[in-house]
Amino acid sequence: MDAFTAGLLHRIRTTETDLTRARETGDDFLADVEQAELDDLRRLAAEHGVEVAA
Repeated sequence: MDAFTAGLLHRIRTTETDLTRARETGDDFLADVEQAELDDLRRLAAEHGVEVAA
């Protein structure tokens, strides 16, 4: 796995964790921000053929 793929997958996992935390604490604004970031990261992964586990 190259550095780009590893870094991207790490960012996705971190963002998923942050999104879960935001939802659990009821921070709707932060949840929206994290969801948008996650959507962008998943789009980037798809554009580069990086498989992201569901």
